[in-house]
Amino acid sequence: MESTRNGGFADPSLTHGLHNGLHHFPREIRSIEKLGLENYHGYIAALERHGIDAHLEQTGVLSVATAAYQVADLRESFEDFGRFGHEAEWLDRDAVQREVASPSYLAGVFRRTYSIVDPARVAWGLRDAALRLGVRIYEGTRVESLRASGPGIEADTGAGRVRADKTVLATNAFRSPLWRMRRATIPVWDYVLVSEPLSASQLRSVGWGRRQGVGDSGNQFHYYRLTVDNRILWGGYDAIYHYGSRIRPEHQQRRASFVGLSQRFFKTFPQLEGLRFTHTWGGPIATTTRFCMDVGTAYKRRVSWATGYTGLGVVASRFGARVALDLLDRPDAPHLALRFLRKRPLPWPPEPFRALAVELTQRALAKADRNEGRRGPWLKLLDSLGLGFDS
Repeated sequence: MESTRNGGFADPSLTHGLHNGLHHFPREIRSIEKLGLENYHGYIAALERHGIDAHLEQTGVLSVATAAYQVADLRESFEDFGRFGHEAEWLDRDAVQREVASPSYLAGVFRRTYSIVDPARVAWGLRDAALRLGVRIYEGTRVESLRASGPGIEADTGAGRVRADKTVLATNAFRSPLWRMRRATIPVWDYVLVSEPLSASQLRSVGWGRRQGVGDSGNQFHYYRLTVDNRILWGGYDAIYHYGSRIRPEHQQRRASFVGLSQRFFKTFPQLEGLRFTHTWGGPIATTTRFCMDVGTAYKRRVSWATGYTGLGVVASRFGARVALDLLDRPDAPHLALRFLRKRPLPWPPEPFRALAVELTQRALAKADRNEGRRGPWLKLLDSLGLGFDS
């Protein structure tokens, strides 16, 4: 369930951040946060247990305000972190500049329980570990459909049929053979630039001594980090949806997104003007209407799934896998009683209303960012319905 095309941010949250979890599951958030921390530490332990060299760096994460209106919101987030047992540090303008030097930073919150990894190395390592454990992997084999077969499930691949007693679907952003899954998520495309390695003087000009992952606080936000060879991975902001939930190879590169990312990079780090970008890519993110995972079963509990991590699946997908397996084999597991896992998100509407809703929301979010965070009527309506869409 790990992707090689994500940004490599290992976040313990299972709900796309504490704020989103508080909004949707206020009565359960302490239990969910506890499960998230347990899962995060289990993720790191699993990398060590299987000997996966993921270039893991337990750096912490820095959330920054880049506009005056964001400072109060960030301060509220800092207080929430304290209420729920997170080790967090408030940074005023001078303090955050000492962490990472950018003229755009007005304040920040540093959280220690957070890591960065090389996602490709994680995926390769998980594959090798699975093979050592006897798992058979058939790459490039498309599942056309599922059907009940006696007491089990049969998957039709077009080239043959595979039978199993039970089946877990981990398609995430890609098309599922189950209609119920397809209604729960949409694929939103995210894009990333990676720079050439910074020289020693360039790195000194930025600081970044703790090598934290960084994210800014706009609706259309950026995330960025250092790689082990001191390149900067810089992504986010755009959230591109293609009509009909299409996923095509040509979507992996989008010049307009890369140009915009580059321009905003140098506004954040003007001292790095002239730095070249050597790599670009894009990938689809499975997004639900409530911004966190969707789980469920079909075929009389012979099929289960967990999907829709909305960009924070590096660690949360491990928990999703545990839930999907428990739904099949341990339906009485205590965590399955949580509303977080029992209540599915509202489904996305069919086309053309789906594309229209996404476009309206994108425009409203961009307008809110230009308007000191003030949310207009459309965003207020979505808030009241418990719905969301973000970059």
